[in-house]
Amino acid sequence: MQFPLTRLVAGLALASATLLAQAEGRISIAQQFGIGYLVLDVVQDQKLIEKHGKAQGLDIDVDWSQISGATAMNEALLANALDVVSAGVPPMLTLWDRTKGRQNVKAVAALGSLPNYLISNNPKVKTLKDLSDKDRIAVPAAGTGFQSRTLQIETAKLYGKDDFKRFDNISVSLAHPDATAALMAGGSEINTHFSSAPFYYQALENKAVHKVISSYDILGGPATFNVLYTTQKFHDENPKTYKAFYAALVEASQWIKANKPKAAETFIRVQKSKLPLDFVRKIVEDPENDFTISPFRTYVYADELNKLGVLKNRAASWKDYFFEEAYAQPGS
Repeated sequence: MQFPLTRLVAGLALASATLLAQAEGRISIAQQFGIGYLVLDVVQDQKLIEKHGKAQGLDIDVDWSQISGATAMNEALLANALDVVSAGVPPMLTLWDRTKGRQNVKAVAALGSLPNYLISNNPKVKTLKDLSDKDRIAVPAAGTGFQSRTLQIETAKLYGKDDFKRFDNISVSLAHPDATAALMAGGSEINTHFSSAPFYYQALENKAVHKVISSYDILGGPATFNVLYTTQKFHDENPKTYKAFYAALVEASQWIKANKPKAAETFIRVQKSKLPLDFVRKIVEDPENDFTISPFRTYVYADELNKLGVLKNRAASWKDYFFEEAYAQPGS
């Protein structure tokens, strides 16, 4: 049986991509946009993976890409098109739950404890209980993303677990930049936004916009925003590459804490950001933002989302969904 040339080429391309994505001495990493990925910006800028690979006598070829949205990240990881992806804690836990006993996706490391703020330009909205059917909440991924899952946890506390999706009905999927512009301009149906840095910093410079609640309030304190995660196969079959990657993350996190002004410059350079340097420095130096690779309060998500039926598998602790290299760091 003969196959069309296009199918043959496509098949070879897929095989090549799979080989690239799973071979010792190679690693492909995808990140999203924003200050929450500063650790990866530093790793990339200083070529830290390559550095720690050479310390083991291994030349590592690193491929970087940027993808918007956890859904695309997860699909690429399961298709072996990427080795390591990044997203919020709830999307990672969803994939851990789905792949348990198969691909066994787990987290590599946290990317920092950074809050998200629920902000509004509606002066009547002082608490979540003030939200009505007339309000519209902008989130990147309505019903499933980090912001929606965080809101669902708080909603369950206020209205009971049977009504945890109450605010999904007034949530709208909208990218952070567009939601920020809508909130600051006013006059649109979007009057509330569950926002991440740097966007809520920008929005709160408008006197008409105010903070309602933060993810730290909901989770009980500083908590991990984004995480890196990969498959059991990549972890087990590429021990030297994985070790170099993890060591690079540790070094980047330590460097940021010791060099915050330079870290702000790195963000602007790597992300090609047009934000003013002083504005970015303000965010990096804000005590609320800790660019640590140690996971904090991730188990709140694992426990609460299991109780709500979002996750079928119950984790005994944070170590159930992190690879063992992360155990060297404090975590929760």
